[in-house]
Amino acid sequence: MFELKKKYISKQDSWQKANIVLPQFDIEKIESATYQNPVWLHFGAGNIFRGYIAAIVQDLIERGEMNNGVIAAELFDYEIIDRIYRPYDNLCLIVTSDAKGNLEKRVIASITEGLKCDKSFEADWQRLWRIFESPTLQLVTFTITEKGYNLFDLKGDYLPEVKEDIENGPQSPKSSMGKVAALAYVRYKSGRKPVAYVSLDNCSRNGEKLQNSIVQIAKEWAKRGFVEDDFVEYLNDSSLVSFPWSMIDKIVPRPSERIKELLEKDGLKNMDIICTSKNTYIAPFVNTEKAQYLVIEDSFPNGRPPLERVGVFMTDRKTVEDSERMKVQTCLNPLHTALAIFGCLLGYKTIYEEVKDEHLKKLIEKIGYDEGLKVVIDPKIINPREYIREVIEERFPNPYIPDTPQRIATDTSQKMPIRFGETIKAYLESPDLDVKSLRYIPLVIAGWLRYLMCIDDEGRAFEPSPDPLILELKKHLEGIELGREYKDLEEKLRPILTNEVIFRVDLFEVGLSQRVVEYFKEMIQGIGAVRRTLQKYVN
Repeated sequence: MFELKKKYISKQDSWQKANIVLPQFDIEKIESATYQNPVWLHFGAGNIFRGYIAAIVQDLIERGEMNNGVIAAELFDYEIIDRIYRPYDNLCLIVTSDAKGNLEKRVIASITEGLKCDKSFEADWQRLWRIFESPTLQLVTFTITEKGYNLFDLKGDYLPEVKEDIENGPQSPKSSMGKVAALAYVRYKSGRKPVAYVSLDNCSRNGEKLQNSIVQIAKEWAKRGFVEDDFVEYLNDSSLVSFPWSMIDKIVPRPSERIKELLEKDGLKNMDIICTSKNTYIAPFVNTEKAQYLVIEDSFPNGRPPLERVGVFMTDRKTVEDSERMKVQTCLNPLHTALAIFGCLLGYKTIYEEVKDEHLKKLIEKIGYDEGLKVVIDPKIINPREYIREVIEERFPNPYIPDTPQRIATDTSQKMPIRFGETIKAYLESPDLDVKSLRYIPLVIAGWLRYLMCIDDEGRAFEPSPDPLILELKKHLEGIELGREYKDLEEKLRPILTNEVIFRVDLFEVGLSQRVVEYFKEMIQGIGAVRRTLQKYVN
């Protein structure tokens, strides 16, 4: 038996027998160099960072392109540092799998420190101050999810922690963006030093979101006299401080019990999966897929590591935006949402099982190849057709990346405008395409209406995934039952189908509502009607 700790790294035989690749560098030397001259700090110590970003850093070190590691700082869930980083000497085990079950196992030792970003942890907070004062710091990256950048509640008022930070200044911030703004102020005070703040979160215009949040807090502090007006100007000076946009694509789900059992059979001890009090599922290992894409706007005022040498696309902002739109609007996310909707209706519990279903696989092929590719934004650096093929044939069918339709169905009302509305708009705007030729996107919309009834294809009630509009939307389907005929369905559904916030367009005005309603009528004709409708139209 052996453990994921530095003292066991020298026991080469145990790792070799388990087919686990060890770091090809002097760990202590990298740790010392990073402590003295930090180059890369990352906020968000969770699975996507450990399974992707830390591996990029390790690749650079092993190629001789970097002499420093990466420092992890957690803004929200400090148990991650206490229970996963420090007990394992900041080491991580990445298990990469393909759809055929081939596994690659690798120890990641590029993370040199795990810090809790909060004033209440005084030693960690002081260390972060020193890092931000360092002239060698080049980039600060983020994987904190889209909500981590949010300053406002649904009414447009500041969130309580943000409001408190604004009123109290940068001395003891509590919100994520307040902490980052306070540390940016430290860097400003140390001599207006240059740096790049790089959001790697999976959301549109991520760099803009990050910049807006930090600058907004800085402006509020300047108004109250906590900071100089020049601090705001410093943040807006792209020659000193940049906020590059990025597109990231790699599925790093919750740790898998299946992988845990395999590692224990290999002889590794203490591979337990934990769930923190803040509901983060994390383990000493990360299970992930082989496919990965990272596209970053090349704007780094203090220099950067040679990321392009390890597969990162370094490019201009337009190419980043085009890559993101390709993924989100046509080639991946719409297919995911289609599987989520019909997976819930047909009783599936995993995405990879769904892709074995001939009708569902055919449906996403039609959405991607037949309807999406006609209006795809081609970023030139990634081939859209090949990207769709990889998604359908390799990524979705991977049993070692166990994602669920129920999780993907979360917030579908918020996803509809980007994942389907933009394609409908593109058809309307094209002189060569007829929006009324769309068959499969309307079928998904009808499926979503059927989903909102919260009754599956066997007639069983189910709990819908969280969605901010779920209660309002369900009201419009009240009184509709399986197996009954309705003459006024079009009027009942009109408030949803005319909602331009949901679909970017009025589906009645553009001539798609009738098709959606007809599909929906067929899907409510009784038990098994969803399946029969798919069989009829997906061919």
